Amino acid sequence: MLIKRKRLIAYVALFGLYCSGVHTSVESHPESIIDPLLGPRVQLPSFWVGKDEPLKDIPILVLAGHADSQGMNGAGTAGEAVDLKGAQPMDKSMRDELYWNLKIRDEIVRVGTDKGLNISSYDPSVRHLVDETDPRSNWSKGYRHSLNGGYAIEIHFDAYGKYGYGSGLIPALTANLNTIDESLAQEFGRYPILFRGGLGSPRRQIRILEVGKLEGELENNLRNTATSETTIKLIAIRIADSILNGLNNPQTINQ
Repeated sequence: MLIKRKRLIAYVALFGLYCSGVHTSVESHPESIIDPLLGPRVQLPSFWVGKDEPLKDIPILVLAGHADSQGMNGAGTAGEAVDLKGAQPMDKSMRDELYWNLKIRDEIVRVGTDKGLNISSYDPSVRHLVDETDPRSNWSKGYRHSLNGGYAIEIHFDAYGKYGYGSGLIPALTANLNTIDESLAQEFGRYPILFRGGLGSPRRQIRILEVGKLEGELENNLRNTATSETTIKLIAIRIADSILNGLNNPQTINQ
């Protein structure tokens, strides 16, 4: 009973963040660069705007970043708790970033399906793929999906401390950025279109959404059993709502 009570209290507190306006765009208030749920958001100069209007039923594919690169360079961040505070990994077979990427990916699809999105996920199943062109890889699957007219997005958490920039959308390397991109950027932040010279996923028409830096209150809320489930749900709701907003309100977004 005590555990259930703590979870209820935590749920009310976190849900209060959502209802009090956290789900609306922080970008409309330039002085507000710290999101109460997600922490700092990216503050790099960026000037792209997503204007193309996608089909209402565009198939959306959600990928978990680093799902095929464990045990090698590019495995994702272990997070502040593990690297600096001596915490145990959430799952010893993977970096903590992938652990949370998978959780968020699956919840986005669940929430998005309930909201009527044409949305699905993909998992390569194999966690260590050296060949990036392997047809089972995230990059291969996402690229094929985009070539067929779909929208592919990969979920990530940014590095902690000075190594990370914060929440935000890293767009695909294309001149045809759309109102889903714009809606996500307004909600989470906007990375430059040529961030770090162009990353592997954007070069394959896969968007990257940095949910937030894996540190501080965000990481604490994910790790705390009393708040983890609610935190994952609130993040997924914000992402799904942003996608819906990009599909349903293109004129409003670009005003």
